[in-house]
Amino acid sequence: MSTPGSADPAVLAALSNLDDPLRRRLFEYVTEGDAPVSREQAAAAVEIGRTLAAYHLDKLAAAGLLTVSYQRPPGRGGPGGGRPAKLYTRATTELSLSVPPRDYEMLARLLVSSVEQDTRGAVRAAVNEAAVDAGKAAAVAAGGDLLTALRGCGYLPQVDDDGRINLRNCPFHLVARDHLDVVCGLNLRLVEGVIAGSTQPTSHAELNPRPDRCCVVVQLATADPDREREDQGTELGDQRSDDLDRSRPAPR
Repeated sequence: MSTPGSADPAVLAALSNLDDPLRRRLFEYVTEGDAPVSREQAAAAVEIGRTLAAYHLDKLAAAGLLTVSYQRPPGRGGPGGGRPAKLYTRATTELSLSVPPRDYEMLARLLVSSVEQDTRGAVRAAVNEAAVDAGKAAAVAAGGDLLTALRGCGYLPQVDDDGRINLRNCPFHLVARDHLDVVCGLNLRLVEGVIAGSTQPTSHAELNPRPDRCCVVVQLATADPDREREDQGTELGDQRSDDLDRSRPAPR
């Protein structure tokens, strides 16, 4: 659910929870993680007591900013396994507020619908080009840092052990539900622009749709391109030397 373009008291109350610095730190810790967070983990992360952490986490959950689930520790199922732990994760609900009221979601839907109705593809091409330019601008604003630029575009990037960046959210989720093809293409071009303007321009973005994730993943470059070209030149020189040696007549 989204609450765009309104001064809804419930939205004001929810967002006001983030005015407290400690509560905001707990919110950021939970939302930046890729798995549900326990009270103990959150307390340790921000260096406060478990009871205080539980109080603030429950306030965030009551405001709709976090989602609560319950789970027993691994290997402790069945009778006698103890009470399930209370876990927190980022909510899928979107809250937005504008004063005076604005409805940017409606504008986005109108623009995306225009792209879909353009049978010649000129509008889609123009939108994709604008997305690439926006990504490059975000990278420049971030000083070339790829992760910072992606965050600046509204993504929640996370680097896995294989050197791949997973984007754990879609900044355009509400529009994407009804216009998946256009929005996924827009995401791809935007991320490609970020990569092109970053200090890691040889990284590669590709579509890989998954539930509760952005449809785009980024494979980080695994080697320094200058060093790679140097190595390739050395290998080519060695190969030519070997070919030259083989072409010479054998000594009698």
